[in-house]
Amino acid sequence: MSSTIEEVGQALAQEFSVPDAATLAVIAARVLTAALLGGLIGWERERKGRAAGLKTHILVSIGSALFVLAPLLADIDGGDVTRVMQGIVSGIGFLGAGAIIKMQKDERVEGLTTAAGIWMTAAIGMAAGMGQEMVAVITTVVALMVVSAVPRVLKDGSE
Repeated sequence: MSSTIEEVGQALAQEFSVPDAATLAVIAARVLTAALLGGLIGWERERKGRAAGLKTHILVSIGSALFVLAPLLADIDGGDVTRVMQGIVSGIGFLGAGAIIKMQKDERVEGLTTAAGIWMTAAIGMAAGMGQEMVAVITTVVALMVVSAVPRVLKDGSE
């Protein structure tokens, strides 16, 4: 009986053990990068009073990073990871669709930019989770330029 308890204890200790310092640093860098970059996009949406804001974008980015990071750390084949990524892209589409509202009175559609932001945030999280932090950073900067500069250009052009 005590050997069974010891085996269970050893199995649990191994299962919940802290990885080596290098792996821990990689996990922290990728997840924190995803959180920060998702937060930047979410902060911009929150500032504009949109339904999906800071928390939503951070969680989407971290979740996307986790969905690709966990299989990579488990040495899952790259082809299988791409199938996971396909699932993320499809699943995020449903989340983004929930942000889109068709206004009855003036036949206008709202929430498209927020939905696109959620989709972009998932892609940024996936890039960070795969170790492509610089791709994620550059994409975030470009996305923020689009959502901040394009409305100004349109406003200035219409006056």
